[in-house]
Amino acid sequence: MPIAPAIIRECRREDVPEVLRLWATSGASNTPTDTVEDVERAVSAPGLEFLVAEADGHVVGTIMGGFDGWRGAISRLAVVESHRRQGIGRALLDEAMARFADNGVKVVGALGEKD
Repeated sequence: MPIAPAIIRECRREDVPEVLRLWATSGASNTPTDTVEDVERAVSAPGLEFLVAEADGHVVGTIMGGFDGWRGAISRLAVVESHRRQGIGRALLDEAMARFADNGVKVVGALGEKD
């Protein structure tokens, strides 16, 4: 069965449980601020782009990044294993970069881990 194409959109509060499950199962590191309450606050935080990829009514990818006026940073990018290698990560990154540019960001970095 073919996988439905993903729609890139802003994260909503009701997405948070799925986002946390995705982070926990995708190899994205968990931090002390990965609580439902903290992630719900991030959904509407100024200076933060928090996007999801949705397919068949489920979150299959997410990206989070912040900016301070001229500099941006991607801090989270994750895609459900069954939806990898379909361009979802690229689509999330492209949308985040476009939003950064719309907000005057000139330089973007990414935070990563050794593993």
